[in-house]
Amino acid sequence: MSAISELTAERVRADVAELLGCSPEEVEPDENLFDRGLDSVRMMTLVERWRSAGASQLEFPDLAEQPELRHWTSILERK
Repeated sequence: MSAISELTAERVRADVAELLGCSPEEVEPDENLFDRGLDSVRMMTLVERWRSAGASQLEFPDLAEQPELRHWTSILERK
């Protein structure tokens, strides 16, 4: 299995939930994650984590422009 294939929607959701201190089920796909409490430092943590998992072209602005789980998942599927 390649590293990029590990970036499933479930993994992305679990990673976000971990940094927010909640369960993955609590993170809604279209919820604004900034409103939920995610900050830029945590977002950079996610960028680095996902780069290490195979999304080497991922950049901070990719996530910051639309801080929603559904959007992030679609970006990671393309990266």
